[in-house]
Amino acid sequence: MPHVVCQPCENCKYTDCVVVCPVEAFREGDIMVYIDPDVCIDCEACVAECPVEAIYHEDNVPEQWRHYIQLNAEMSKKCPVIREKKPPLAKGR
Repeated sequence: MPHVVCQPCENCKYTDCVVVCPVEAFREGDIMVYIDPDVCIDCEACVAECPVEAIYHEDNVPEQWRHYIQLNAEMSKKCPVIREKKPPLAKGR
């Protein structure tokens, strides 16, 4: 089961998580990053790196954010791979 990026990443888009991913599973959207479930190997390296605690194992996504499972799956197919750390977005942008 893959990991999922959820609501706390919206409009902040920290990228600390992407540099520790050994398989380049992260994709960069306009307001947040996404994890490609077909690439994620469930290593959990990204979880500890996320400063806003936005990344969850698919089985542990809080109920109010369950729709992010499908959103990550869909958006990861549309967005480019991100491999390097970038400046985060301003909160509340």
